[in-house]
Amino acid sequence: MPVTLTGFREEVKEELLRIMDYWVSYTPDKEHEGFYGRIDKDNVPDKNADKGIVVTSRILWTFSAAQQLFPNKEYPVLAKQAYDYLVKYFIDNQYGGVYWSVAADGSPKEIKKQLYGHSFAVYSLSEYYKITKDETVLKNAIGIFSKIVEHAYDKVNGGYIEAFERDWQNTTEYILSRGEDRKSMNTHLHLLEAFTNLYRVWKDESSKFHLKHSIEMMLKHIIDAKTYRMTLFFTNEWKHTTTTISYGHDIEASWLLWEAAEVLGNEELIKRCRHISIEMAKAAIDGLAADGAINYEYEPETKHLKDNKDWWPQAEAMVGFFNAYQLTGKVHFLDKSEKVWDFIKKYLIDYKNGEWFGAVDAGHTVTASDKMNFWKGPYHNGRSCMEIWPRMKKR
Repeated sequence: MPVTLTGFREEVKEELLRIMDYWVSYTPDKEHEGFYGRIDKDNVPDKNADKGIVVTSRILWTFSAAQQLFPNKEYPVLAKQAYDYLVKYFIDNQYGGVYWSVAADGSPKEIKKQLYGHSFAVYSLSEYYKITKDETVLKNAIGIFSKIVEHAYDKVNGGYIEAFERDWQNTTEYILSRGEDRKSMNTHLHLLEAFTNLYRVWKDESSKFHLKHSIEMMLKHIIDAKTYRMTLFFTNEWKHTTTTISYGHDIEASWLLWEAAEVLGNEELIKRCRHISIEMAKAAIDGLAADGAINYEYEPETKHLKDNKDWWPQAEAMVGFFNAYQLTGKVHFLDKSEKVWDFIKKYLIDYKNGEWFGAVDAGHTVTASDKMNFWKGPYHNGRSCMEIWPRMKKR
């Protein structure tokens, strides 16, 4: 057993608390409600930046989850601030579901019904319910889930349609994709995550069915049974439209899939997902660079490697490889998790101004420096620390 194990655990706890301190100190919007839409590398907020359902939900989830591990009087206050903003400005009271974005003052901006955003709303509301036990919170989570089921669930081909117009009519503009790419790995991965969290707090037959269905769609259509890599985009009938390999998503899915199967409790799927999760982690090793970090993407047809090291794949790799270590007992997986953590400490954590840089290039020069923006919240890096710490405690 590596002598660094205890140190690893204490370091991620310390980093989590640093991350939480940053979001307590810098991100609440002092002029409007909620949280700023963007903060630069020097912690200066863009007071006019749009606010997205994704980052708002990720803030809500993180404060709610952190409160359950390391209670702090500030966390429930800021979780409520995120919740109140989500309910007041993002929920569409006319057609149901949530908007994709609002302006800095809270007025609706992009009002399409993007399922990726809905997944994070359900995910975060389910987590907030855990610390509040407020039935209204659960009702809001179920309400958004019900709109997903009513409009996006494909009863013929399986899976979930990517996006709709505000009134849930069909659209060809999906924000994350367009045209014939009516289904995506990314949306299905986060719907899986959302349904897992909802089922933890609401063991209804509907939530059970859609959690099981999401797992089955991942296994049947999204994860290749030979390569254990995921396809990114599909037509309505699940025809593959891309060959790009996303190393970060593959290693993230490796542990989220296993988590979903465990929460569902279906023994057949637990057995299958255990094997596939391990194989996905093995396949993701190809994405590791010599410095221990995981590369972004690879395009097999052109042999083009995107070797930038963004913050979120590193956070997910740390958890994914540790999960593979737990499932197999193979120390090389633990070593890979620790090496990713070493990379994060050396190149991504901003020890001067707090939080993590968004990305560095292959030479470790910072190429994305925002501490917060439409996509970048405390969810990936905060969650990675919250996953590693209790996993070690259980040993």
